[in-house]
Amino acid sequence: PNRRPGVRHSTFESLRLGRSSQSIASGFLRFWDSLNFKKDREFVGITVLFLDKNVNSVIHGFTPVGGANHYMTSLKEDSIVKVDRFTVARCSSMYKITDHPFLIRFISLTIIDKFITYAPEINLQSRLDYVVEKIRYVQGSDLTKEITRVVIVSSLICKKQSTHNSLYITVYIVLTSIIKNI
Repeated sequence: PNRRPGVRHSTFESLRLGRSSQSIASGFLRFWDSLNFKKDREFVGITVLFLDKNVNSVIHGFTPVGGANHYMTSLKEDSIVKVDRFTVARCSSMYKITDHPFLIRFISLTIIDKFITYAPEINLQSRLDYVVEKIRYVQGSDLTKEITRVVIVSSLICKKQSTHNSLYITVYIVLTSIIKNI
């Protein structure tokens, strides 16, 4: 019913490393500034959190400082978006905030569109428990290296919005790097 004939979107699990000709449709949960704590909290880009449309999967994306202004108008929390023309890379354990091994990197050709018609059905409320569990899983995993440790603090805030009488989820994640000298 909602799907346009002939348009196929990939799941996060089907993503492969490298420049992608695939298209993903996902719930866009949250974005925040990425700061370099080694360099006096210098702004290095924007980190985003996506929720997969087909399976219970969360992946994060990143755009460096050069593309940040370009994508700001496309980033609207609690929306359903289509993302085309991006690069899929391995996620370093230093920056890992989901249990997915990859991250989506925006490049100059990346297109982020909010679905207006033919949007896939993504019930963000039904995924709340799963997203919370994924974040807890990552928090409990061993993300330590010899010289770097990542601490992830998350809190979930549910807010009711009158739009479409739905309950939307906003996930706040604060990522702090703590450098440990050996």
